[in-house]
Amino acid sequence: MEQKKKRQKSLVDMQLHSEGFRANRAARQKVLVEDYVELISDLLAEGQEARQVDIAGRLGVSQPTVAKMLARLSAEGLVTQKPYRGVFLTDTGEQMAHKARHRHGIVEAFLLALGVSEENARIDAEGIEHYVGPETLSAFEVALKGGLAQFTAKVSQGRRRN
Repeated sequence: MEQKKKRQKSLVDMQLHSEGFRANRAARQKVLVEDYVELISDLLAEGQEARQVDIAGRLGVSQPTVAKMLARLSAEGLVTQKPYRGVFLTDTGEQMAHKARHRHGIVEAFLLALGVSEENARIDAEGIEHYVGPETLSAFEVALKGGLAQFTAKVSQGRRRN
């Protein structure tokens, strides 16, 4: 009985609770779109064409899956496709890619500052970047600018000495 009371007390206000689920659902809907536009932008920035085969290989999906998503991105005004050429981002698509890349960079830097390995920080940032809200992202930036990496390095050194 006491455990049941403890669980009930841990529930937050219903409006706040539902807002969290609503934000999560909205983020889930944008994950694939943001991943695609960010990758297309990265490929183009590297001087490569963003071709279906390249996108499929980098995302680990089939070419028909890429073709279906590119049709969606085109319908949403994020990409243009030219016959026998690659995929290109519209201005709106490039803006989305820039925002996603910026979020990714902050999240990855934050994880690295916490002492997460480069490989795991890159992998985890790929998921977290889509779900982190503006307030949390801003807090990550403040912590990084305030010397989080130096702080965690000192803490780690202190632990190793003890």
